[in-house]
Amino acid sequence: MELTQLTIDAIREGLAARKFSAEELVRAHQGEIERKDKDVRAYLSLSPERALEQARKVDRQIAAGEKLGPLAGVPVAIKDVLLTKGLATTCASKILKGYVPPYDATTVARLESAGACVLGKTNCDEFAMGSSTENSGFFTTHNPHALDRVPGGSSGGSAAAVAANMAVASLGSDTGGSIRQPAALCGVVGMMGTYGRVSRYGLVAFASSLDHVGPFGRSVRDVAQVLQIMAGRDPLDSTSADVPVPDYVAALGGENDLKGVRVGVPKEYFAGLNPEIGANIEKGIDLLVKQGARRVDISLPHTDYAIACYYIICTAEASSNLARYDGVRYGYRAPEYSDLHDMYRKTRDGGFGAEVKRRIMLGTYVLSSGYYDAYYLKAQKVRTLITRDYLEAFEDVDVIVTPTSPIPAFKLGERVDNPLEMYLADIYTVTASLAGIPGISVPCGRTKGDPAKNEPPLPVGMQILASHFDETRLLQVAHAFEKAGRFEAA
Repeated sequence: MELTQLTIDAIREGLAARKFSAEELVRAHQGEIERKDKDVRAYLSLSPERALEQARKVDRQIAAGEKLGPLAGVPVAIKDVLLTKGLATTCASKILKGYVPPYDATTVARLESAGACVLGKTNCDEFAMGSSTENSGFFTTHNPHALDRVPGGSSGGSAAAVAANMAVASLGSDTGGSIRQPAALCGVVGMMGTYGRVSRYGLVAFASSLDHVGPFGRSVRDVAQVLQIMAGRDPLDSTSADVPVPDYVAALGGENDLKGVRVGVPKEYFAGLNPEIGANIEKGIDLLVKQGARRVDISLPHTDYAIACYYIICTAEASSNLARYDGVRYGYRAPEYSDLHDMYRKTRDGGFGAEVKRRIMLGTYVLSSGYYDAYYLKAQKVRTLITRDYLEAFEDVDVIVTPTSPIPAFKLGERVDNPLEMYLADIYTVTASLAGIPGISVPCGRTKGDPAKNEPPLPVGMQILASHFDETRLLQVAHAFEKAGRFEAA
């Protein structure tokens, strides 16, 4: 039995049958990390004793005949923007190098309470700002399917860890596509719930009205099981929603899951698309139709304004949230300075990377006197129009299906010097973030590749969106698609 390729259900069954112990499972994943991560570089830091201590606790529970938690013994990885008590949380930024939080994020605490074993913290774009994990303040993560390609971002380390079998599941954060896009590029499942469905307490803020915490997994069922544990009202987070959490796992796997389901296909998402990705997504939609779904062509007319709207709002919020990193209270402080203002300037200049500085400057500009109404206020109005597009669409359809990314994983360094081209990698994911609706990316074939050009077959992701707090329908459709089987690359 290959311990590093098991699903959560297989882990539960194996532990119950004493086929292996939780400690053996954790050690197998630690061995996989030791073998592979020197090339993939998904992890920023490891927590071997924390993981083994939790595994031994699970093994003692098994020996005593006690009831196990839903994630007992499951090795997981945590994006380095989520606080972990006693374990460094840097947001992949030099300005927080060595910072050790005094408490756990709610999502981390809930996973460990359910028996999960935290293997370590994964690499990401600095403060979750990026689409390729090349903006990390420490090093770049590589795509396990092609080491010369990016894993996506900003949660590239979390996606790569699952794709390379160095974790069963992982947590990421999604502000404008930072879970869904790397899931697509790494060929795994990644999900963002409705804004407020999962607590943000202990998530280091990038853009507070857009940030989500969500899971990566090998299958839709694994993602549903992790989401089940994390979802629900948190008194420590005033933005978490007091909405009942359905049994996501029980809702999966019914007969005729897709019979009569109306699948909306927005025309705006298929213009300017990589032809191979478009062909794979069309094949995916055809597969849904064969399972009983009904295709409905729709329009989301304000999609063209989404990138501009998103980057005004997210940078404005970032400029406010990142003002706290000044060298006074925690983190890096410039070693030499003449006065307080000089310390601020030198600390932020030396601690922040180029992309973070770019976004702080842009956000400060759009919030400044004379430009607030022209940019920030107008962007908020456009955000409302984008949300209305979705609300109107969901009156006629049950889910909406689009590509997750307009292109497959691109080569390392290919877009680093062109920020605007990099921002366009999020073109199909930012609208859902602005509207606050849930979304999931599931593997949907591969590109053919071209050996003559040293281009390997690369994963393609299909994005499925649903209305607010309708994660159940989202997971049902994604699971039915997954069950229907794979198809040859277009």
